Amino acid sequence: MYPRRISRILVAAAFGVALAACTSLGALLGNDVRFTPMQLQHSLDRNFPKHYDKLGGLVSMTLMNPRVSIPQGSSRLRVDFDLGVSALGSDSSRPDGHFALTSALRYDPGTRGLHLQEPRIEDVNVPGLGGAMNASSRALLNSWLGEYARQEPVYRLDNSLLDRLGSRRIGTTTIEQGTVVVHLDQ
Repeated sequence: MYPRRISRILVAAAFGVALAACTSLGALLGNDVRFTPMQLQHSLDRNFPKHYDKLGGLVSMTLMNPRVSIPQGSSRLRVDFDLGVSALGSDSSRPDGHFALTSALRYDPGTRGLHLQEPRIEDVNVPGLGGAMNASSRALLNSWLGEYARQEPVYRLDNSLLDRLGSRRIGTTTIEQGTVVVHLDQ
């Protein structure tokens, strides 16, 4: 009878350890994963400047020096860029002005990254074009913004984080109290 009691205690202990491991993983990750603006900034720094040609190179745009912030009380990310615009093959690598956009974020499992969602141009100042953007430069900027939001992540989740998630799925992405919050579904 004594060996049966020991085996029951061992089985119960093993079950308890396994259960604790499962709950500690949940406690370790919680119900969300948070990213600071600085983490997003480092990701963008690695991917800029970006150069774009339109109309067979007649119009060029270079985006550089992205600056990420989350304004206090905002539920949207803000990204400011320096902008170089040129026509007819002139140089667009020098900043001619800047623009700012705000956006919500979404997770895309295909790229394993956080992408802009419903981005809006908030501010544009290009003194060489008279301060405000003309129709062709605004169209170029909006075209870039739509393409970028679809294809390029602002931040890519690394393999170690995705491995720790295990079978948990990534749900919605929100911006709360100055951080990006990726909510996890069970």
